[in-house]
Amino acid sequence: MNAAAILVLVVEDDPAIARFLRTGLGAQGYGVEIAGRAADALARIAAGGVDLVVLDLGLPDMDGTELILRLRGGGARMPILVLSARDTEAQKVAALDAGADDYVTKPFGIEELYARLRASQRLQLRRQGEAPVFRTGALSFDQLRREVTLAGTALHLTPKEYDLLALLVRHAGKVLTHRMILHELWAGDSDIPYLRIYIRSLRQKIEPDPARPAYLVTETGVGYRLRVIDPSGPEVPSV
Repeated sequence: MNAAAILVLVVEDDPAIARFLRTGLGAQGYGVEIAGRAADALARIAAGGVDLVVLDLGLPDMDGTELILRLRGGGARMPILVLSARDTEAQKVAALDAGADDYVTKPFGIEELYARLRASQRLQLRRQGEAPVFRTGALSFDQLRREVTLAGTALHLTPKEYDLLALLVRHAGKVLTHRMILHELWAGDSDIPYLRIYIRSLRQKIEPDPARPAYLVTETGVGYRLRVIDPSGPEVPSV
């Protein structure tokens, strides 16, 4: 999958921002269409052919979080990247829990947006190919053999550390909220400080420098993300 084959639907009611995104994404080789209302976005996505969605939450006819719920409830599987001026932790968590794959706040850096879109593309490729071995940078996760290596050296994880990493790998490049992780691994029967113990322990094993995580990064107040690092291209920035 390359940029020339990717159609991005920008759901944005501000004409100036919509024009800026059309120009910027078009210059990167993406196909770009604009929807100024949630109803227009639903109709366009239902028609098919949309590969990525860049979504503002403040739409005139429907809250963007509700639109995400409608899309996911209707079976839409393409990556959804929220681009919004709403910057509180609660608003980010609500959008991510609804099914958004990523969240960038306005004002934003266009290079960061490009990087997040590239990460979404790589994630889609992995999902479509269902590759048994996931790689990000020097970290390798073999789900068939249940083997994890860093720069070719085998790592020994506890069962819960492995389950945590497996969950992050399944959603690589996507922010997982604390609630998502606690629900998946402990059926919600635990708390954030307990999760942080396992995050810290996992970082001690998979990070070249645990004090400066390269792979497992923190989304402050929201959750965690396993970065998708392509050895042949730029790294996806942490936030």
